[in-house]
Amino acid sequence: MYGVVAHFDQDTELYIKQVWKELSDNAVSRYAEEVQDRRPHITIAGYDSDVDIDKFISDFDCFYESKKQLSITMNSIGTFLNTGIVFLAPVPSQELLTFHANHHHFFEKYRMNAESQYLPNHWIPHCTIANRLNDENLKEAMVYCTKRIESLRTNIVEISVIKAIYENGKCIKSPSIYTKALHFV
Repeated sequence: MYGVVAHFDQDTELYIKQVWKELSDNAVSRYAEEVQDRRPHITIAGYDSDVDIDKFISDFDCFYESKKQLSITMNSIGTFLNTGIVFLAPVPSQELLTFHANHHHFFEKYRMNAESQYLPNHWIPHCTIANRLNDENLKEAMVYCTKRIESLRTNIVEISVIKAIYENGKCIKSPSIYTKALHFV
């Protein structure tokens, strides 16, 4: 499977990685260590592994050539029901929603399925902080993150195509196979 993900400025990336480390050091979540090459991100889209990746990257390069960095504010913590996931959520500004919708409109021919959680009107933008949590660790992660994480004003500075590599039904690697820096605003 391939994904398109938005990456943050360096300070925000380091901040989120520190929270990941603290959760791991406190035996709450090993999210940071579970997948090699993982970086803090917001997933924009997902695509099947049978996509013509060379053509996709060529289209991706053209589409993102003139795109500008996007300012976002992340100021809430959430969870998806019955998942054991804790995430940091950006304010769903019109600019963020338009950025997302424009991506999906341009890449319509690559769409994997109509039920994808990343499609417009289904998408809940988020940056995962912890996952695979049991009930006790979910509570602990929510309390910890609510007290530890401050409101973050950040920029999406680059967009990457990643390849999710699975073993025994679990993602073990997610390397970026192509990254496009967005233009400074």
